[in-house]
Amino acid sequence: MNVLKTIAATLVVGSVSFGALAAEEVTKEQVEQMKLEKIGTVTTTAETTSPMDAKEVLSKEADKKGGKYFLVIAGREHGKISATAEVYK
Repeated sequence: MNVLKTIAATLVVGSVSFGALAAEEVTKEQVEQMKLEKIGTVTTTAETTSPMDAKEVLSKEADKKGGKYFLVIAGREHGKISATAEVYK
């Protein structure tokens, strides 16, 4: 029983810390107010089926580039969702 509790606690802590590391979506106004530095762009493939899924992919891709923030600059729906975002640190 203790092993099960330990595994459950580890999963909860791991999911919270992963969320803390994910790049955060910002608005154009926040980019200007915070004077964020652009470090690149990221895109999703047309594999996502909802805007929330696309934002999750953009966040993960921004993380891979070393970004802390991303700003969605384009989106397209054609049965699936694809999007492009600028990455900032």
